[in-house]
Amino acid sequence: MKTRRTTTITRRALLRQASALSIAGAATPFIMNLAAMGEAAAATASDYKALVCVFLYGGNDYANTLVPYDNNQYAIYQAQRPGLTYAQSALAATKLTPSVPLPGGAQYALAPELAPLLPLFNAGAMGVLLNVGTLVEPTTKAQYQAGSVLLPPKLLSHNDQQSYWQASSPEGAASGWGGRIADLLQSGNGTATLTCINVSGNAVFLTGRSAVQYSVTPAGPIALSTRTSLQGSTAAAALLQSLITGGGAHEFEAALGAVGTRALNLYDQVSAALAQAPATSTVFPAAADPLSTLGAQLQFVAKMISVGSQLGAKRQVFFVSTSRYDTHDGLVTLHPTLLTNLANALRAFYDTTVELGVASQVATFTGSDFGRALTANNDGTDHGWGSMHFVLGGAVNGGRYHGINPTLANGGPDDIGQGRLIPTLSVDQYAATLASWFGVPASELATVVPNIDNYAGSALGTNIGFV
Repeated sequence: MKTRRTTTITRRALLRQASALSIAGAATPFIMNLAAMGEAAAATASDYKALVCVFLYGGNDYANTLVPYDNNQYAIYQAQRPGLTYAQSALAATKLTPSVPLPGGAQYALAPELAPLLPLFNAGAMGVLLNVGTLVEPTTKAQYQAGSVLLPPKLLSHNDQQSYWQASSPEGAASGWGGRIADLLQSGNGTATLTCINVSGNAVFLTGRSAVQYSVTPAGPIALSTRTSLQGSTAAAALLQSLITGGGAHEFEAALGAVGTRALNLYDQVSAALAQAPATSTVFPAAADPLSTLGAQLQFVAKMISVGSQLGAKRQVFFVSTSRYDTHDGLVTLHPTLLTNLANALRAFYDTTVELGVASQVATFTGSDFGRALTANNDGTDHGWGSMHFVLGGAVNGGRYHGINPTLANGGPDDIGQGRLIPTLSVDQYAATLASWFGVPASELATVVPNIDNYAGSALGTNIGFV
């Protein structure tokens, strides 16, 4: 099979894969057909919507993020990770009071560092998703132990689970679900290349089958060349520009020239629009951790959203990220700093969308490789599976939990050992719910999330209803 796959790669396929690594691919008939799939849906979109994925690389510790608060769960939490827990009294100020109580008297509190998000939850602008993780199909502990269900490959592995979370496929995936959403809707944008915008590097999440991700930095679009002078020479600048845009008779040369031209023009277009971005008064706090640029990334996303109409955008998908969540040690010293950065960045971003009048048009959601084990391993926790996540925005069905509350225990009915939760809400359902709100028709959901039909008869269904 491997040899056959290698020998059937065509020159056109090679061009398409090469263009996916650039900021804009060469248009081929195949790509144009894929983009046309969502033309009818996109053409009817007279409003603006944005999805903003906030990815926490490393695997966020669920139990010290959404902390068990009722006496029963708190006792289990404290017993399983002595020395790593928050004092129950320290959680009283961030206890969540949902509009729909959880069964059995279960209660949670936000980690104290997440206090800036509490007013959003109370105002109905933030929802909490319970026990989310990568799945192929609904899975019980009995099915897991019997090996009678399909499972995501290489569970507990960073690279594979990051890829499966973002793409519904293991490492090496050709496209992610954010990019596949863009495939269906990008034709409704004035500039299709501005549908997927990555502010933190490259991520499979934003790679589509036809859509490509436009990479920027928190400081703005990346200048590919100096237009008027290079090392003090206008001739050198002109020569470099001609090399980038020149192309040639050969198909590959022509494609590279088209990509270069498009890149330079896009830089000018985006820079000009951002220069007209409206001023906002919300202050994005400096990061408590100097290694985190999450606040700066989200501040740039807000600026891009503010000039969406100037850029002809109707639907945009953004990706921002932060790292260091692989807390095998130093949980009580590092994790609070990470959560402080997260809370301050999310709150400032939401407040900015309110100020811009687009809060109901922007859905911001968190993701991570996986959760972590409930039990402590010295001063940290090891890799897990299911986790807790947040979704924010004016259109969010907030002030409540979504999903099924897991039984907290080591060796309990909802875990595979050491409090590693078996997800009861799949990333597929998470993605399908967001995609539906964004405008993907039900008939195309399987294009975005290939396994979504596996959940049609599950307890939560294919649309969780959090937005």
